[in-house]
Amino acid sequence: MMKKIKLVTDSTCDLSEELIKIYDIEVIPLYVNFKDKSYLDGVDIVVPKIYDMVKESNELPKTAAPSPGIFYDVFKKYLNQGYDVLYTGIGSKFSASFNSAKIAKDMIDTDKIYLVDSLNLSTGSGLLLMKAGEMIKENKSATEIQKELEDIVPRVRSQFVIRTLDYLYKGGRLNALSVFFGTMLRFKPIIKVRDGVMGVGKKGRGKVENAINIMINDMLNEKEEIDEDFMMITHSLAKEAANYIREQIED
Repeated sequence: MMKKIKLVTDSTCDLSEELIKIYDIEVIPLYVNFKDKSYLDGVDIVVPKIYDMVKESNELPKTAAPSPGIFYDVFKKYLNQGYDVLYTGIGSKFSASFNSAKIAKDMIDTDKIYLVDSLNLSTGSGLLLMKAGEMIKENKSATEIQKELEDIVPRVRSQFVIRTLDYLYKGGRLNALSVFFGTMLRFKPIIKVRDGVMGVGKKGRGKVENAINIMINDMLNEKEEIDEDFMMITHSLAKEAANYIREQIED
């Protein structure tokens, strides 16, 4: 009889509640720290509220990874129920979450916990979880799923357009001069995730649709490589842009 497998991730995977239910995923929230208060991502605080708080205070929140102890408790709970546990979440170069999971695994000292470093952000890891969920339905073992996911990791493509440079500036990733010239020239940078790090790809100019069109063309140039199971259009309060992308690529 095939072992039961439990998928575990963190709240950065950006999968909808519906998908989390379909694939029966346990989500461990990251912390969102705002001034002197700490919130559990997706539990105590949601994205629209974060935008409101940033607008009011003109400050960005900081995020913090769950502790090894939290991972330990979740892993132990499912191991005690007879599951093998497979965890993938935000990439190890973006957050300490993966390292916390690794420490928890070492503390438990078992070969029934399988960790996959997504080297990615957001639905980059979400896609891996969905692939894993489909493999579980095919009765593949946790070892097989881990191996297949590690093979998929370098082939996941994540890219996004930044509509405004304000948040990068507030987060200390751009100096005031860069923001001034970027705003004057109306640049819309396209950020690509490759090998576990974010880098600036091409830059759109003018309307945000110009940058989105560059991104869509990049994708269509690789259409022979597109996975037929899943593709994600992910946005942060940008429904119009998401609908526009969907219309452009529906065929």
